[in-house]
Amino acid sequence: MSEQGPKVLLRTSPHLRVSPPVNVIMRNVVYALLPVCAFSVYQFGISTLALIIVCTASCVLTEHWICKLSGRDSTIGDWSAVISGILLALCLPPGFPLWMATVASFAGIGLGKMFFGGLGFNVMNPALIGRAFAQASFTVPITTWTPFMVEGRFTQFIPSSLTLPFLKPVPITDWLAQVAPDGFSGATPLALMKYEQLPTDQMQLLLGSTAGSAGETSALLILLCGAYLVFRRMMDWRITASILLTAGGVSGIFYMINPAIYPDPMFTLCTGGLMLGAVFMATDMVASPVTPAGVWIYGALIGSLTVIIRLFGGLNEGVMYAILLGNACSPLIALATQPRIYGAKQPKGAA
Repeated sequence: MSEQGPKVLLRTSPHLRVSPPVNVIMRNVVYALLPVCAFSVYQFGISTLALIIVCTASCVLTEHWICKLSGRDSTIGDWSAVISGILLALCLPPGFPLWMATVASFAGIGLGKMFFGGLGFNVMNPALIGRAFAQASFTVPITTWTPFMVEGRFTQFIPSSLTLPFLKPVPITDWLAQVAPDGFSGATPLALMKYEQLPTDQMQLLLGSTAGSAGETSALLILLCGAYLVFRRMMDWRITASILLTAGGVSGIFYMINPAIYPDPMFTLCTGGLMLGAVFMATDMVASPVTPAGVWIYGALIGSLTVIIRLFGGLNEGVMYAILLGNACSPLIALATQPRIYGAKQPKGAA
């Protein structure tokens, strides 16, 4: 009797690789955001910690409540509501009133996600829908900034954080006179550049030693956190690369035309919410295209719109609107860039 050799299992194609479950991917995105949250709390204190907790809890509770109201099983176990809450908090000012953050969280999940049917059906990024709602509803608090690394930031709240509902936020000038006696302009690097043509040191922009939204200041840290997701193959790096390359290229063209008015490409890439948006928001798996050519077009659209809005719009920041417009165009981009099936004829009238 002959001795049998090792058994070999033969299977026909296609050979499919099983992707990680949705909750595993979402949980890893939360892990990637934790260093950004920690740095934000270190920089701005307990007001930012409370903002992150309130936004996250409000998003989770809103999704759970809507699921129960509609007779469906709760979907909070997929962690997507947690991501929306964290991202919303990170793109709000550190001293944003907590009750307003709760309203914005409800709008983001309710209007931006559950209205369309929940995860997988939302047209736009829920966190940015909440941010846009806050931008339209609370115009003064959303543009009120506070200094970073203030003494006592771990023992006292920024006064505006604890403003009661429907009351005017506490004036921040008296508080600033105490915590920042040397003076604080109340402007972000983008505002200083747009309205006063005052640049900010690039090392400060990379490390996050500036005023701004809670989690957008350190471009280097955000890139490193995004690299973790790329390494785990849980983020499409092409979208981020396309946004940054396009934004840098378009701003570089204007900088060469008139460097006295327009910022240089490095300033464009490291200021505002561009880095946070390019890494964690524009890469939303639901609201972005998946075709090979589509992701590059989608990123180029967002990058160019961001620069155009910043330079020629009434606002000094354009990342939010650029990504939302990119989300709206995503289905059309995906349709127009569908690769032709091998051996099949392209239908008449196809893009």
